[in-house]
Amino acid sequence: MIGPGRDEDRGAPLEAASDALLVVDGAGLVRAISARAEVLFGYRRRELLGQPAALIVPHRQCGTFCGRHPLHHCENAPQGLPWQGHPAVSRLQLCGVRKDGHEFPIELTLSTLRDDGGVLGFAAIRDISARAADRQTSELAALVRSSRDAILSKTLDGTITFWNSAAERLYGYTAEEAIGMNVSMLAPPGHKAEIASLLRRLARGEHIENHETIRVTREGRLLDVDVTLWPVRDSTGTIIGGCAIVRELTERLRAQELTRLYEQQRQLALTVQHTLMGTPGQVPIQTAGRYLPATRGPGVGGDWFDLIPLPGGRVGMLIGDVMGRGLEAATVMGQLRAVSNALAKTDLPPAELMQRLDAVLCDMPAQMATCCYLVVDPETGEATVCSAGHLPVLIICADHTVHPLPAPISMPLGVGGIATQHSYQQAQFTLPSACTLALYTDGLVETRTSDLDTRLITLEATLALAARHGLSLDKTADSVLSTLLADASTYDDVTLLLARLPAMPIAIARTDLPAQPAAVADARQFCAATLACWAAPRSSKPALTDNLIDTAVLLTSEIVTNAVRHAHGPINLSLRHSERELTIQVSDRSTQLPHVRVAGPDDESGRGLYLVEALADDWGSHPRNDGKTIWCTLSTTTDDR
Repeated sequence: MIGPGRDEDRGAPLEAASDALLVVDGAGLVRAISARAEVLFGYRRRELLGQPAALIVPHRQCGTFCGRHPLHHCENAPQGLPWQGHPAVSRLQLCGVRKDGHEFPIELTLSTLRDDGGVLGFAAIRDISARAADRQTSELAALVRSSRDAILSKTLDGTITFWNSAAERLYGYTAEEAIGMNVSMLAPPGHKAEIASLLRRLARGEHIENHETIRVTREGRLLDVDVTLWPVRDSTGTIIGGCAIVRELTERLRAQELTRLYEQQRQLALTVQHTLMGTPGQVPIQTAGRYLPATRGPGVGGDWFDLIPLPGGRVGMLIGDVMGRGLEAATVMGQLRAVSNALAKTDLPPAELMQRLDAVLCDMPAQMATCCYLVVDPETGEATVCSAGHLPVLIICADHTVHPLPAPISMPLGVGGIATQHSYQQAQFTLPSACTLALYTDGLVETRTSDLDTRLITLEATLALAARHGLSLDKTADSVLSTLLADASTYDDVTLLLARLPAMPIAIARTDLPAQPAAVADARQFCAATLACWAAPRSSKPALTDNLIDTAVLLTSEIVTNAVRHAHGPINLSLRHSERELTIQVSDRSTQLPHVRVAGPDDESGRGLYLVEALADDWGSHPRNDGKTIWCTLSTTTDDR
């Protein structure tokens, strides 16, 4: 060990050094400290002597400090020193820690010191705060000069004191021309007062962000700019000026305008498309339709669907997809929909209708479409279908199974005029009782990342799950869209049409009534007698409860009363009994469809359809060639009536 005398003898050289100096023994403890070190770290000499040398660096850097001293390279060097394993002299930059906890940058030169007592560690420490600040300032200045944003500084009276190269490019003034001039030279007429207002706000210490305004270049060109300003202070904290970052908004505003015009055109195109799609006809079966434009690209496309009431109570269901996207595809779709609707109303067979549509499309250069047309008789379940290259129709049966309708797939419409008289084949099927049909376009099942077969399996599983849960058609349609379009990003428009056929009746009863008040009592009597017969114990039909019969008689009375008051005869009353429900249908010769209204407290009428809506499980109306039909259903599988 080195005695106190040795430390005192070493004091004169330590005090003569320009750097702060420490001497450390083999145990890593401070043995000597210079006066400059006392001042630098804020400790008195007695507070550091005998303490670990690592006290002067942050804890996070102790490993670096203790592992970089060259002492252990010296022959017979003690092994307890905190710095070992490096060359005889080592220099590194760390943070120093003052007694008050303040950190500051230091540079250490670490070496060894020999005397009669052995080998000691020696550290020369220099405060490099000024050097670090200069380097930081230099780096910041270089960053400011090379910035792509215009940066300038000015005094509180507006005199420009700094002007970077981006400001030269933006405004057209060189730094030599701008520095010393007043910043108001950049304000066009009418904006001079704005400059004065901004300078006053800077003088109050305000930080101004994203101030959008107009500036003028040297050539007189007006610029839309975004300005961010903040006050500049001197070493005493006094505000002496301000700094500004200026970004030109011309390109951004142009992009915003283009986006606005694009969205405006897109909305116009969507409006045109919806107009061209028209409103599907009202038919005597439950339906639910959905159309979603693409969320990417122009949005509009060539999808459409249609429902056409046909003679004899039959229903035409048509879905199609014109190839391509945009307004042109939507326009072609509108033409095909109009033609197909008109042809369907002439009761053309599906195959012949496809032949006519193909001829229409072949007259339009470079246009193709897929299409599927079904004609269904809800009374018998008989269906005729023809598909022109369209995806298969899916059948959801009453037992919740789902399978494709095995109809032949013919070539798409408009394939260059090669279609012949027998190019389009139609097939006839007897559909299962109470089944649901699902027609859809490729936007629902085709994606850029998924296999088509996998997506079709997902669609079938979703439809089956909705059937098991007894969802309505509207809720089923929403479930299908939310499941298959979960990412909410589609490149093609999407169309879905669901149609549910009624259960095949076990029994049907009909009667014709005159449009006279006495017909209401006759209708009640007919309904009560018929249902009592169907509910007899000897009948093999599902039992009809007394409550259900009473409700059915009341509904029949209200609907027939509505027909007597608002239509003319003859009136036809039809009762249909199936395994699941009882259906009441009243047909008259008026084409005006009914709607529910709320009767006033003193009104003697106007509550009929309100009662129908409240008591029936479902109800609706649809037009006929010679009038309209109002219908309602009551479930025969529940005992809550």
